[in-house]
Amino acid sequence: MATEASFTIPSNQFPLGTVFEQLPDVSVELERIIPARDVVIPYFWVRRTTVDNVEEAFSEHPGVRRIQFVDSVEDEHLLRVEWALDYNEVLTTLTETKISLIKAVGTNTRWTFDVRGDTRDDLSNFQSRCRELQIPITLTELHALTPVETATEAALTDAQQEALVLAYERGYFESPRETTMEEIGDELGISQQAVASRLRRGINHILGETLSDVSVPSQ
Repeated sequence: MATEASFTIPSNQFPLGTVFEQLPDVSVELERIIPARDVVIPYFWVRRTTVDNVEEAFSEHPGVRRIQFVDSVEDEHLLRVEWALDYNEVLTTLTETKISLIKAVGTNTRWTFDVRGDTRDDLSNFQSRCRELQIPITLTELHALTPVETATEAALTDAQQEALVLAYERGYFESPRETTMEEIGDELGISQQAVASRLRRGINHILGETLSDVSVPSQ
């Protein structure tokens, strides 16, 4: 089943993040793409700046070969980038693992990526590849692509559903357990106590929704 996920990385861990050193108040948005072998996001927008030569705000970075100004609309600037595809970072990893980028927005604190995989295994492979390359991604959201939300899903917060799905996939509910709350917390970027709280509250909501219409026979 197709699965969507959101993750973040520090702003300085992505090639275009060098712009925030000179223009800390801007935001950068990458154009949506379906990765191919030799083409990865040729265009991006820089917003909230009236600087005349926005190209000069980007310092040299090993992941970028060239940046070219295309057009401006008020305080928004469209640029084209030529990436160095032999540089190991998030975009090349998306291409390698056949993950589609839905949206990516950068600020001076972090980049947020929304992505989609044909299966959960595709996203797991992407995460594993990032760990191999020491790319510090933090998973913030994970959910199956479904057209209709069930009553049980509606009863859960996004954070609770994310924790429950990840715990199930990693074998936390197996006997014996195949992972720990600490390991789940590491993947989600939260503490062990926060994982425990999300699982407990999520399970409580599921049981409440599932058992609400079940009558208990009288003794």
